[in-house]
Amino acid sequence: MSFDERSLSGMSVFVAIVDSGSFAAAGEVMDMSQPGVSRALARLEKRLGIRLFDRTTRSVTLTDEGRRLYEQVVPLLAALDEAASSVTEGAGVVRGRLRVNVDPFFARLILGPRLGGFLEVHPQLNLELITRDRLGDMVAEGFDLAVRFGEPRTSSLVARRLLDTRILTVAAPAYLKRFGRPAQPQALSEHRCIQFRDPQSGQPFAWEFHRGAERLTVDTRGQLLVNDVGSLHSTCLAGYGVAQVMALGSELLLAEGRLVELFDDWPDERFPLYALYPSRHHPPAKVRAFLDFVLELLNAPQV
Repeated sequence: MSFDERSLSGMSVFVAIVDSGSFAAAGEVMDMSQPGVSRALARLEKRLGIRLFDRTTRSVTLTDEGRRLYEQVVPLLAALDEAASSVTEGAGVVRGRLRVNVDPFFARLILGPRLGGFLEVHPQLNLELITRDRLGDMVAEGFDLAVRFGEPRTSSLVARRLLDTRILTVAAPAYLKRFGRPAQPQALSEHRCIQFRDPQSGQPFAWEFHRGAERLTVDTRGQLLVNDVGSLHSTCLAGYGVAQVMALGSELLLAEGRLVELFDDWPDERFPLYALYPSRHHPPAKVRAFLDFVLELLNAPQV
């Protein structure tokens, strides 16, 4: 198909529908009536010869073709927007809406205390920070960026590794006084172990121990399964059981003796933190600014 002004307008309407979640909301963003949004999308679908959305009376979801188009169109429209901005305001202006999917623990521990300063530096930016334990479908849900723990699944998303943090096996002094300290990882099969749910599989994380090239997996058991790091910490601190936690966020608890690392002779298991975004093209200024902000927060000795 030939690309003209009407095609560009249709693409903008299409992206607005994805980002806002509905035809009505897209109309508000684009200053169009809802029938006008529907007509613009219908013209675009006709010109492309594909269906971009599956529509019901209750929901609008991207088709596979629509998802692929969105992944390619968003960086192009962002680049056009930046090019226009650079003429009058200078290149690299950070503005508009930035929608970020963030791990709840990382948001509370690292981002929350510093977000105010970031937004003051970028007064033209509106940040929507969504915290939850799963990534979900970034493209269909209109996210510009995600910051998540764990190895990402294979996908079209760009994955940038930000950090590796050690995994520690810990218990509170009250627990050790009551039940004794396990001498080696294999002894954990006889202890209360607090299980943590893997958000991708829905199953408890395996208890692994790494020492150089050596790998050990221990079959642990426990009545309690949690999916929140705060609950994991508080239950372990109360002396209920043994837990595996990230060193990131546990430094003060260990330094104060409120938690005790049990197997410092198995020091090499690590857990990554990634930034994910849905384009292999140069990301827009607002995404680059947020990534730089996160990297600045992590610019300390890795734990």
